[in-house]
This record gives sequence, C-alpha cells and structure tokens, in this order.
Amino acid sequence: MSSAVELAQIWRGDVMESVHSGHAVICNGEGEIVEAWGDPEIVMLPRSSCKMIQALPLVESGAELSEAQVAFACASHSGASVHTEMAAAWLSDLGLSERDMRCGSHMPQDQTEQHRLIRQSEEPCQLHNNCSGKHCGFLMLNRQLGGGTEYVEVDHPVQKAVRAAFEDVTGEVSTGYGIDGCSAPNFSTSLAGLARAMGFFANAHRKSGARAEAAARITTAMARHPLLVAGEGRACTGLMRAMDGRVTVKTGAEAVFTGILPELGLGIALKVIDGTTRGAECAITALLIRAGVLSPDHPVVTKYWNAPVTNCRGTTTGWIRPGSALA
Repeated sequence: MSSAVELAQIWRGDVMESVHSGHAVICNGEGEIVEAWGDPEIVMLPRSSCKMIQALPLVESGAELSEAQVAFACASHSGASVHTEMAAAWLSDLGLSERDMRCGSHMPQDQTEQHRLIRQSEEPCQLHNNCSGKHCGFLMLNRQLGGGTEYVEVDHPVQKAVRAAFEDVTGEVSTGYGIDGCSAPNFSTSLAGLARAMGFFANAHRKSGARAEAAARITTAMARHPLLVAGEGRACTGLMRAMDGRVTVKTGAEAVFTGILPELGLGIALKVIDGTTRGAECAITALLIRAGVLSPDHPVVTKYWNAPVTNCRGTTTGWIRPGSALA
C-alpha cells in the first residue's frame, strides 16, 4: 500500500507553511490505471463527486428530461435564484412541492440570495440545498419506479437503482455507505474504482447501450451547463468554462474531485486526506494542466494553481502551489 503524497503546498513568503497530501488516479476506458499517485486502492466516499453516477438510473429510465435538467441533477449548486427557480419549476412539473423533498435546508452559498433572505427576514428552504437538483431527479425517478415517499432510504427502489449503477461503473461491490449531508446514502469505493467510473463516462460516446448513452448525455449536459452544476465563482463552473465544454469536472465534500476527459478517453479521481477544498482544487487544476486540456495561462487557473494568498489589506503573503508529486 502506498502512502499519501503531496498534492498541494501552502507557502507564506519563502516558507512552506502547510501541505495537503492525498491520492489521485487516472483510468482509461478499459478500467486500467494509466497513472496514480499515492494509494489507488484507498477506500473512500466519493460524496458529491459521483452525482453523475447517481443520475444514471434517472436518465436511463426514459423520463422526459431537458439537457439543463440532466445537468442540474448532477449539481452541487450555490443556491442562486437560477438554481432555486429551476428546482421549483421541476417540482411543479412533477405535481410536487418543496415539502416532498428530503434533503433539508441550509443558507445558500450565493451571496446575492443570502442577502435577499436576510433583508426579507426569510429562512432558507430545501430549494436552496446544494443538492436540490439531485433530489428533484430522485423524485422524478421515484415517479417512474413507483416507490414510497422516503426515497433516501438505502433500501428504497431509487437508492437500490443508484447502488446497482454505482457498482457497475466502478467495477466493484461497495463495502458500505455513509449518509450524505443531503440525507441520501453515499456508497463507498476505492479511489481507483471512482476513476474507473470516470473513465467509463469519458468513453461512453464511443460505446452503445442504454447505460453508455445515458453517461454520454450526462457528461455533455454538465459540460454545456457549468453554471447549473455549481455557480459563479465556483471551481467546477470556472474550470469547465475555461475548457470550453471539452471536459467535465465535479467536486465533492471532504476534498474529493473527479474529472471526465472525453477527447483523451480518461477519467480522474482524487482525494485530499485532510478534507481541505483548496488542496483538491489545486490538485485537479494541476492534473488538468498536466493532461493538456487546460491552459496554464487561462485567467481562472490563477485562482487555484500557483494562486496568490492575500491578507486583509490585499497584500500577497504567499501561494497555493501544486505539491511535489504534481509539480
């Protein structure tokens, strides 16, 4: 078993102040490991980085979905009006309401919507939950499957369908699960299994069959609608825009990141073991540059790769740099 390697470094002046260590894997369409850093067999929870897998049963079901809805089903969004309005409209189309969701509520990350709620003395609702798109998708799939109202239960038909798809594309039997922040089960896999799944998505447009067709549709939808997948100022949105829809990336809680590179037929999965988002964002950016799909000169790159750290006066005090393993 390989130990974790440096994926990102934090410098203050000429002193390396912190290190974010972790693991990363790149797989091809045959599920083979092309390159790895650290331990590819580490067992982990993908969190929201696998939302495209969770959306597979929905897209395969034959439900009528717009491309925007497919992308939104895979979102970890900021709760801006564009997101809450889409969730509300989708629920309305299903004849359902926010009360039918089981994701819970939290204050949105989008500052404009935060300020609106505060000014109007309103509490956030489940539409603001960053996973509300996924839950709209679960509710739509539940309509197709005829399951009960508690669609987040691990033995519910919706989650059984998700687990079957998850185990198929990772090529592994999941050893367990955790309950995600939005109350849905999140199934475990090895990091190599997660990269193997991303490799499947990256090559889906070259394959036939319902699952491959669904995966190709999901990949395209996410790449074409980066704002719906995350939000303004977010890494997923900015990086996908910078790559002009040629690559799909998805973050997950506790510093997980995945990438789907259709032109190269490669899938990426990484995990920073201290759970720090800045480390994962630096690492995925470095891997995309290394793969040749992201220009190091693009303005968005300076937010995550060799990115300046500033203090309260705006003075540059240090840098976020790729770790020695990726430099």
